[in-house]
Formats: sequence, structure tokens, C-alpha cells
Amino acid sequence: MHKLLTIDDSKTIRMILQRAFKEYACTLIEASNGEEGLKAAAEHKPDLIILDITMPQMDGIQMLTLLREKGDNTPVVMLTAEGGSTSVQRAGHLGVRDYIAKPFQNEALIAKVEKILPLAKKA
Repeated sequence: MHKLLTIDDSKTIRMILQRAFKEYACTLIEASNGEEGLKAAAEHKPDLIILDITMPQMDGIQMLTLLREKGDNTPVVMLTAEGGSTSVQRAGHLGVRDYIAKPFQNEALIAKVEKILPLAKKA
């Protein structure tokens, strides 16, 4: 069973992500900011990270930079409200596998995740 780490300061987005993946055989671990995300990544060793770019305290780019500096190459899908921004370009340089703009369709997010990590439906 795959472990997905979702990092977003919006509780609503984290709930949407829980719903989006509920029919798949995977465990979702949640963090509400970059600092929590770094701790959760180290503790849980997720198979994939879904990471928001814009968060207080430590944004997604800062968190991803620190993660990569620690040698963690976990695949990342960025969530962003800023489609063509320099943040998206910076994330690309840090090895982000894909990104999706908010608001997103659950099916579109699942399709992006499945390109990186095959998901199985729950029995």
C-alpha cells in the first residue's frame, strides 16, 4: 500500500485530497505547513508528496529545497494557484514531477499521480 504525504495549509484542500484518494489502496498522511511536512517526510518515508507552493511559515519551494538538500528524492506533485509563476519554474528545477493548478478536478490529480505511482482501487 502506497503512502502519500499531502502538505497544504488549507484544511479544506486536505479534506478534498482525502476524498479524492479514498477509493484507492493508499494511506494519506497530512501536514499543514512545510515544517510539519519535512518532519512527516522523514518519519513516514512517503512514496509521493503532494505539496502546496503557497503556505505560511515555510512555503513549498523552501520545504522542497530542504528536502532535496537532505538527499530525499521522493516524487513531488505541486499544487499551485499560480500557473505560470517563477515558483513553478523553481519547483521544476528542484525535480518536481508534475504540478496541478487550484482549483483542480480530482480525476485530473489522480491521473497525474498515476503517471508516477500506480494506484490500485480498494477491494
